[in-house]
Amino acid sequence: MKEKILILDFGSQYTQLIARKVREHNVYCEIHPYSKYPEPDETVKGVILSGSPFSVRDEHAPIPDLEGIKGKYPLLGICYGAQYLSHYYGGEVKQSGSREYGRARLSFINWDIPLLRNLNSNTQVWMSHGDTINSLPSNCEVIASTEDVTVGAYAASNEPTYGLQFHPEVYHTTEGKTILYNFLGEICGCSMDWTPEAFVDSTIADLRKKLGNDRVVMGLSGGVDSTVAAILLHRSIGSNLTCIFVDNGLLRKNEFNTVLDSYKELGLNVIGVDAGDKFISDLKGVTDPEDKRKSIGRNFIEVFEQEGKKLDNVSWLGQGTIYPDVIESVSVNGPSATIKSHHNVGGLPEKMHLKVVEPLRLLFKDEVRRVGKAMEIPQSFLKRHPFPGPGLGIRILGEITPEKIRLVQEADDIYIKALQKFGLYDRIWQAGALLLPVQSVGVMGDERTYEFVVALRAVTSTDGMTADWGHLPYEVLSRVSNDIINKVRGINRVVYDISSKPPATIEWE
Repeated sequence: MKEKILILDFGSQYTQLIARKVREHNVYCEIHPYSKYPEPDETVKGVILSGSPFSVRDEHAPIPDLEGIKGKYPLLGICYGAQYLSHYYGGEVKQSGSREYGRARLSFINWDIPLLRNLNSNTQVWMSHGDTINSLPSNCEVIASTEDVTVGAYAASNEPTYGLQFHPEVYHTTEGKTILYNFLGEICGCSMDWTPEAFVDSTIADLRKKLGNDRVVMGLSGGVDSTVAAILLHRSIGSNLTCIFVDNGLLRKNEFNTVLDSYKELGLNVIGVDAGDKFISDLKGVTDPEDKRKSIGRNFIEVFEQEGKKLDNVSWLGQGTIYPDVIESVSVNGPSATIKSHHNVGGLPEKMHLKVVEPLRLLFKDEVRRVGKAMEIPQSFLKRHPFPGPGLGIRILGEITPEKIRLVQEADDIYIKALQKFGLYDRIWQAGALLLPVQSVGVMGDERTYEFVVALRAVTSTDGMTADWGHLPYEVLSRVSNDIINKVRGINRVVYDISSKPPATIEWE
């Protein structure tokens, strides 16, 4: 039976990072809203309380029911979690005289406490709070302090309950990994054997049991998530999986045939559907980004449903859903505000009367890549940059025409090949060319030109939630600009986007 750590989310920006750091120790964990979590059973080895944007002194501060947890399972409160465990069990939390934010050093450490074993003196930690713990419950003692924060960490004397006023999950807490290792291994007794290989073996066994001889249909995008999910299903049920790869006419240059051939080489039972004319025809005159996404999503559902009906006795729809998607749908404050519609197969399961199977719903993106590597999926799939579901439809700003698609495909092809040639592709999270809805004056030879402008975008990131613009060498940008202007008739100007996320998004639409 799979052991796990429960993480109760109070709305912290760092909650997913806690989960990622726990999983780096090969320990499975789940994030649940503080107000709605499964009743702990024998598989639960410990519980972590996250931070929060709230103060425990706020009128509407989140208050969890810990009756079945505190004193019965190892419990670690981080920031708000630590303040809550103090404030509501006999201690006191007050507003700090000054906001305690940023780097600090532990001037006192009690090395006899298992949580803090093997830490170095004066180790650096990261504080992020406006309140401070003024006094502790009677059964708790201070186990770490900084020069400014007396209660930097504490432990209960009669139960495995601990609080950290700092964030062990962030990069700036230099020995946070050791602290989490101590909690998971020493205090919770986790076996730390949740590896990519173990995930593959257990998932295939679970899928075989769940699906039996049922047939599954799955849409492929050419991306990492759908590819890894498809291979897991293929290894579980073989030819009972049928994959559909739709060409919406908005893929990169030559991508449809290249990716389709690669899928067949992987042994997948895949059907390629050329539906570009339908997608592009329905986009005529459409300029609003949301309307584009909805049109493309609607057409995908129609094409997929049409192809799926040709298959006999299909019971399941396979999807490449990953853990951040699952967390978002049950977040502590409900679904986040919609920044842009996500292109998926929403509506298909009900429309086609299918059950849904999601082999990757427990994994983060980096874990998906590690699972793919464990299954020896080619790096050409695993290292591919993310590519939006609506494809070039949201990289052509304004109305979409066949000529604009040609322009952006050619420019993008030159750009991506240059990143690969100069060894920059793997350093970038996502890159692409965008066609702007403006034209500019230029000069070629002795002639005046009035042609389109292309913007190049490249970002670095770990998960796409935040991103910095890629600092590409000027020499490479110069080479790409020169090649695009000289080789792509209809483009006479190239610009480079140096916006980070936030406040900008990675895609422009």
